[in-house]
Amino acid sequence: MNHKVLLLLIALVLSPPSPAAVTVLIHGFLGSNRSWLESGVIEQLAQHGYEWRGSYSPGPGKAVFVPIGSSPGPKPVYTVNLPSTAPIRLQADWLAAYLQDIRRRQPGEPIVLVGHSAGGVVARAALVLNGVEGVTRLITIAAPHLGTWRSIQALEALDDDDLFFIPIGRIKRWLIKRRLGGWLYYTLKASRGVLYDLRPAVPGSFLYWLNRLPHPDIDYVSLIRSGTFYMPGDRIVPPFSQDMRLVPAIGKRARSYTTPAGHLLNPHDGAVLAWQLDHPKGESPSETAADEPTVQ
Repeated sequence: MNHKVLLLLIALVLSPPSPAAVTVLIHGFLGSNRSWLESGVIEQLAQHGYEWRGSYSPGPGKAVFVPIGSSPGPKPVYTVNLPSTAPIRLQADWLAAYLQDIRRRQPGEPIVLVGHSAGGVVARAALVLNGVEGVTRLITIAAPHLGTWRSIQALEALDDDDLFFIPIGRIKRWLIKRRLGGWLYYTLKASRGVLYDLRPAVPGSFLYWLNRLPHPDIDYVSLIRSGTFYMPGDRIVPPFSQDMRLVPAIGKRARSYTTPAGHLLNPHDGAVLAWQLDHPKGESPSETAADEPTVQ
């Protein structure tokens, strides 16, 4: 027995270490790479040994990389800037281009995608529609996998064209602009494509189609926002929509956890992410596993 134990220890010492995973953080609608910095997520990850290596942005016909970290660490993290007002498929094309360059920089290393809000849907679209390779895990935070009624609400508010009585459309436009502010109004106007894509997953919608396409055999983790007595929870995306176990093409392959918070990112997300990244198949003691989902 002692001889076998000795041989096992020698094998463990001499065997090459498994490659470290590369983490890619994907922001949501109207976000940017700074969403992860300003929320405190990057700082929390850094405290657990994760190094922000750099960020990607769209350039003239190609991806542009801006390095940030000075010395390579064992746990590299990349952030991306996406045209978040564009349709999901266009955002997925840019993400696929970024991931191709990351694979060139980090050859042979597995990639973990972390998407917040609409960024989680973009990540799934890149995996399914672009056939991105090298990804072993997808973690989403408050992502509208089954859509959100807020997109319909926004589209209806922006529908100010009245072919029968023009003054009504003009009055509605003036009221909405006054309530939202000119910048947000015109930004939402330019976001019709992504708002259509994020409508609830009913027959004929983008998400209904995407959710039924074959998904790669990787690890899927949903971090679902939940409310408490003192906190209303996520008012943008309902909790059931954040659960990838309810995506028909994924189902029981996904694991889901609840975190008490609103829709926006916060420092606690960094701590939860660090635990998830360090324990791919485990459950954090600071999280509560979501109940088994039911489909009505």
